[in-house]
Amino acid sequence: MANTFKCGLAPERWERLRQVLRQHRVVRVEDLCRELRASPATVRRDLAHLEKLGEVKRVHGGAVCIDSSLGEPVFEAKASISTEEKRRIARAALEYIEPGDTIYLDGGSTVLELARLLRDRTNIIVVTNSLRAASELAGQGPRLILIGGELRRISQTLVGPLTRWVLQELHLDKAFMGTMGLSLEAGLTTTDPSEAFTKELVMGQVRRVILLADSTKAGRVSFARAGRLENVHVLITDKQFDKALARQLAKKGIEVVRV
Repeated sequence: MANTFKCGLAPERWERLRQVLRQHRVVRVEDLCRELRASPATVRRDLAHLEKLGEVKRVHGGAVCIDSSLGEPVFEAKASISTEEKRRIARAALEYIEPGDTIYLDGGSTVLELARLLRDRTNIIVVTNSLRAASELAGQGPRLILIGGELRRISQTLVGPLTRWVLQELHLDKAFMGTMGLSLEAGLTTTDPSEAFTKELVMGQVRRVILLADSTKAGRVSFARAGRLENVHVLITDKQFDKALARQLAKKGIEVVRV
């Protein structure tokens, strides 16, 4: 763990702790202090927080990752990571929306940034499973359609088999999707099978899939497959995205936009 950087905000430290734990499985407090450039007291408080969430188990002098494939930060923590990169990705995604489009907005934090840019767009229809995106557009903007389904509280999205009854009746031009993980071997992955069901359902029937994923998602594999790479037409990401993976995705016919 040679690369260190200062994590000033608690959500940033929590996400970095998760990354280190996923990579090493077992870590010592003194190593985490060097990695995060934080005091032992701060690191212990952060580990206590993650333990309450069920993501780690504290042991004498350190911590153990409970399951590297299942952990998912709460939405507020995800939204606070790489915020400027997510805003740039959202602005680039805006260029793909044309008057008259019927678009789908997924429930990720980067897609939420795109929703915030659509408040003045009255010439499109937005279909979404995200309560947060719907809240952004409830007061003004596009015609808005919320799909039904089971509420997934951690992401504030409607997911699962019940989403089929609305989605199967709609014709979607473009879907702007998020993901927890993106790899050549596993495709798109997420932590929740019900969420994965709805993502795959959308991607299987829309004309064009535009994936919004910052560089932290590259090479990660989560619990449940949420889409195949052959269903993705465009990836919009940041300039830190792994170049080798970007080349491989381009060979598969995916347009890769790094902003």
